[in-house]
Amino acid sequence: MAARWQSSAARRHEDSAAARAIALAGMAREIRVRIVQTIRTAGMGHVGGDLSVTDILATLYGAVLNVDPLDPVKPDRDRLILSKGHCAAALYTTLASCGFFDPASLATFMAPLSPLNGHPNRRKVPGVETNTGPLGHGLPVAVGCASASRLSGGAWRTFAILGDGELQEGSNWEAAMYAGHAKLDRLTAIIDRNGLQQGAGTEETNELEPLAAKWAAFGWNVLELDGHDHQALLLALAAEPSDRPRVIIARTIKGKGVSFMENRVEWHHKVPSEEQTQRALRELEAVA
Repeated sequence: MAARWQSSAARRHEDSAAARAIALAGMAREIRVRIVQTIRTAGMGHVGGDLSVTDILATLYGAVLNVDPLDPVKPDRDRLILSKGHCAAALYTTLASCGFFDPASLATFMAPLSPLNGHPNRRKVPGVETNTGPLGHGLPVAVGCASASRLSGGAWRTFAILGDGELQEGSNWEAAMYAGHAKLDRLTAIIDRNGLQQGAGTEETNELEPLAAKWAAFGWNVLELDGHDHQALLLALAAEPSDRPRVIIARTIKGKGVSFMENRVEWHHKVPSEEQTQRALRELEAVA
């Protein structure tokens, strides 16, 4: 009887996750529209990586993180560090969508003296946990946050989103080695595994595979999933901590949602023309 009840409870949990996933898909669609508009207005940005990481950010802020837009420095908040800080437009549009600041401010992205710089600055933008941009720094900071949570007896969790190209930086592996050794169970790393970096594919530049085996060797629990599947993301990110740090290798598509940007390396750092912008918006708004 108990086993049957647990099975029923598990089904209800999955049904609930499926319902929330539908709402998250709508949230992600709106964020993608704003990303394209924001980058077109600014004339600068990293649209390909912004679009690949959108579903991860939407799931975290829409359903997982314990954060309060009205009190963004609340001591017991969860910490989210976007290590791939060049994808600031994705973070800003997500924060604006969640009420951390007025979405109208997105029109100032990359403008002189705007707080919405090309890389996130915690002193200027509410909801930004730490300044990022130099690749390979986000995970070490996240390890520090997770260590502080343990030392202070806190219950908050730390999440770090890394680009796959930045895994070529050795500082990530030093941090991963320590986190595995210390069994920082409230730490989750999410890798935006779109397979492309500036100028080429990751495997052409500096081969990363077998990526899952490498993280496992450093003492992490490893999960691989579709980084655009909101239900899979939700179930993985909201799961209770286990006995060690966790890494989610999220297989994504660079430029996700815009046909002429998807899996095209040139859209790592490129601004759409007005005609391309309108086409991109039509495609994004047509998504069910």
